[in-house]
Amino acid sequence: MHKKNLSESDICDKFIRPAMEQAGWNGMDQIYREYPLRAGRVVVRGKQAQRDQSTVLRADYALFFKANIPLAVVEAKDNQHAVGAGMAQAIQYAELLGVPFSFASNGDGFVFRDATLADGVLERNLTLDEFPAPGELWNRYCAWKGWSDAVREVAAFDYAPSKTPRYYQMNAINRTVEAIAAGQNRVLLVMATGTGKTYTAFQIIWRLWKSGAKKRILFLADRNILIDQTMVNDFRPFKGAMAKLSPHAKGVERVDAQGQVTVDDVELAVNKTTKQVDKSYEIYLSLYQAVTGSDEADNIYKQFSPDFFDLVIVDECHRGSAAEDSAWRDILTYFGSATQIGLTATPKETEDVSNIDYFGEPLYTYSLKQGIEDGYLAPYKVIRIDLDKDTFGWRPTEGMRDKHGNLIEDRIYIGADMNRRLVLERRDEVVAARITEYLRANDRYAKTIVFCEDIDHAARMRQALSNANADICATQPKYVVQITGDNAEGKRELDNFIDPEKTYPVIATTSKLMSTGVDAQTCKLIVLDQTIKSMTLFKQIIGRGTRLREDLGKTWFTILDFKRATELFADKDFDGEPVQVYEPQPGDPVQPPEPPAAPLHPADDPSALAPTDPLGPLVTGPGGDEPKKYIVGGQVTVAVARERVQYLNAQGKLVTESLRDYTRINLLKKYDSLDRFLQTWQQADRKAALLQELEGQGVLLDALADEVGKDLDPFDLLLHVAYDQPPLTRRERAQRVKKRNVFTQYGPVARKVLDALLDKYADEGIATIESNEVFKLQPFTDLGSPVELVRSFGGRPQYLSALQALEQALYAPSQASPP
Repeated sequence: MHKKNLSESDICDKFIRPAMEQAGWNGMDQIYREYPLRAGRVVVRGKQAQRDQSTVLRADYALFFKANIPLAVVEAKDNQHAVGAGMAQAIQYAELLGVPFSFASNGDGFVFRDATLADGVLERNLTLDEFPAPGELWNRYCAWKGWSDAVREVAAFDYAPSKTPRYYQMNAINRTVEAIAAGQNRVLLVMATGTGKTYTAFQIIWRLWKSGAKKRILFLADRNILIDQTMVNDFRPFKGAMAKLSPHAKGVERVDAQGQVTVDDVELAVNKTTKQVDKSYEIYLSLYQAVTGSDEADNIYKQFSPDFFDLVIVDECHRGSAAEDSAWRDILTYFGSATQIGLTATPKETEDVSNIDYFGEPLYTYSLKQGIEDGYLAPYKVIRIDLDKDTFGWRPTEGMRDKHGNLIEDRIYIGADMNRRLVLERRDEVVAARITEYLRANDRYAKTIVFCEDIDHAARMRQALSNANADICATQPKYVVQITGDNAEGKRELDNFIDPEKTYPVIATTSKLMSTGVDAQTCKLIVLDQTIKSMTLFKQIIGRGTRLREDLGKTWFTILDFKRATELFADKDFDGEPVQVYEPQPGDPVQPPEPPAAPLHPADDPSALAPTDPLGPLVTGPGGDEPKKYIVGGQVTVAVARERVQYLNAQGKLVTESLRDYTRINLLKKYDSLDRFLQTWQQADRKAALLQELEGQGVLLDALADEVGKDLDPFDLLLHVAYDQPPLTRRERAQRVKKRNVFTQYGPVARKVLDALLDKYADEGIATIESNEVFKLQPFTDLGSPVELVRSFGGRPQYLSALQALEQALYAPSQASPP
């Protein structure tokens, strides 16, 4: 067969791969075909989500010196293309893998791009016989990096046998090992929550430890669960050489696919009685609180000599280690001669606290935005709810007293005061009702975290949510639980909350305890009813929902924001823009109520006036004179003032406006008149394909249908919203066609098929009747086999012609236009 007629796959198999193997590349562990780079962004459409196949990235070939040590990318095209046609893609993929070598080929030869400029030439043409050998590229690569033989030995050391790392994990691991081998002693890695920091740390430790570059290692974290789960999961291969720096540890439960429960014991390095440390281990994991204290005897870490550890890794280094006077910093200073790695999802930068100042600029950053774009993290949508008393303020009447008889200070109370200076009990009820409405409309068993102002607020919210969900809580009291630092019973439920196999608890009310270190893989709803002033805290909270678990139905999460936190702390460079689809409940006003002509408070932005002092749960202040919180009962009502909608437009910019306005603007940009839209619709062979194209351009049909609240065809939905046309339901359209009796020319079986198609359209819409699988559904299976039904029209072309005629009748202009 002539080469010009071969497919791209044939070109790869017959010319490109043989050329590489002939040059000495091993087909088993050096040549990777269709190497996955990006899984494809998850796109939310109403209540459905699917991966955008156009964003999936796979390199035709990725070439590795050895497993997980990449060197080059080869992009192939069929022979109809020029030899270098794939070079732009190859360069893009090489940048993702962090390698300098890119190849493009059409089967005639190669274009080789060498960004190391080893011989001063960036790109050159090669014949099929001139493909470079692995050793040649590896030598160029090492020279480009400037490595000595000793560095090369560590940088090329084997990974632990384990799951294959994603490209960004591989970059983080390789760059860290390379930097440390080359003598760098402070390293900061910034990786968004849910991207596998612990697995990344494991492979870094393994390669440095096994290669002999680092022999004694300390891994620090600030949550017990982070230590124990790490020891029995990612760090399990270290068993025997690894111990926990603690005299106390509980076993970690595992439940297998058959429901069998086993308990993994965590090996301890501290004697329970003497508190003496066993120094015979090589890898120690510790909760930093367990080895430090105000008394010198509590500083267990000082039982080690300052030069005992070669490597110290600090997980979540934004929380404690950044402050110069913190206990974590004391440990890092004590072991100052060790190489130190900081891992964080949210680098902390303030005037007084900086982990970048300590560790240096991040060696590698993988943001939430990039994780969402790549399809490795869950996208999120935001529902922003303004309550009237928060937004427009509330002023007590003259001489008004709270429930405890305290005279309420006469001033205007705004959103920042709620649950800090002022407790409106009716407000808790409204927030709980809104959360419950959302869950009822979507999934009442979706794991939900409600972040409250303080412990007192979390306790009230637990009660309000229990009352709002009394139908479940009456028999399942753990449907809603309070998980806060002072609540031992609730803290015991934390493991059950994060366990995907456990149904209860469903809703957790918390203050600070669950903001970090909680691997809630199936959390689908995060509620913000807490005044958040820290970008770091905001990102930590959002990180509770970023994990993707498609196997368990977790493809995105929702932020229900009562505090405008998502406005104040938007960080488009790190977090990306939210994919916002707001789904109003029945009875909600189409247009939000207008604010008062003049604000009750002189400030334009009430949220900017948040009190600066942190308030606790106490009701009275010092001496009992002035209450820290006024508690106001049911005499003051609270209502939803407005709910705002945010959407991403086709250019990826965030737009805040009503869903109807957003749809109208987008559709009119493409079809500036009703006639043009009607003409395009009628000419489309497949309406479903046109609708899919519109959705790809940002027209969110499912969400729009939910808002309009009628059983409308997408055609009528768009006519009604964008062009102010009176809509017909699908059933009304189907009945009009039936009354006209327009299919008399067909035989009895074909007429039954067309009649059934109209019914199916009325029930399920245009996409169903255009599907190639429609004849496998009821009632068509009762009429005959797919072959027989198509044959009743005279063959497939005749059937498709009849289907097109049916659609023309459904969307006849006389039915689309007003009388």
